Amino acid sequence: MSQQALTDLAEQLRGAFGAVIAAGGTVEVEVAHSEINVTVSRDALLKVLSFLRDDANFKFSQLIDITAVDYPVRDERFDVVYHLLSMTLNQRVRVKTPTDEDTPVASVAGLWPAAVWFERETWDMYGIFFADNPDLRRILTDYGFEGHPLRKDFPLTGYVEVRYDDAQKRVVYEPVKLRQDFRSFDFLSPWEGMTGMLLPGDEKASG
Repeated sequence: MSQQALTDLAEQLRGAFGAVIAAGGTVEVEVAHSEINVTVSRDALLKVLSFLRDDANFKFSQLIDITAVDYPVRDERFDVVYHLLSMTLNQRVRVKTPTDEDTPVASVAGLWPAAVWFERETWDMYGIFFADNPDLRRILTDYGFEGHPLRKDFPLTGYVEVRYDDAQKRVVYEPVKLRQDFRSFDFLSPWEGMTGMLLPGDEKASG
């Protein structure tokens, strides 16, 4: 889509969301990196998504994905992100809504049944709760998994490790143990650390 076409579509969207804004919702439309981004407040999310799906001028009938982005320094640390596709008009749009660790976001499973699985993945990875999702449980991690791996404050090692215990003849969960002996680092680069050393082949350079 050309830049002019993106700009025109953004203007159409701004005009179309006037009723949502008048009802007290917040909607912002911007064009960035050759894509249209719509940021909407949580209370207006279902209205905006329903409109984008059903309005004859847009027809964003297909939900491509739901994911999230974590900004730990913000009060509302998460953006829940929806990617929509209009196959009829060959157009795409990204819709974002902010939330925190405790406030649920309305499920869009009533608009797109596939959202059940997308919301389960977002819950599993980020811990964002979706109100009225009929089957909100983990989908990628194990049932006893602790934490949400895509949060920025989740440790790279995780909290538990899984191994097969030959004595018990079963899989066991244990706290993570980092088995590494103490090492003393001199913090020199490889080139600084080799000062004064004679490496094999160096004698060829002197000739």
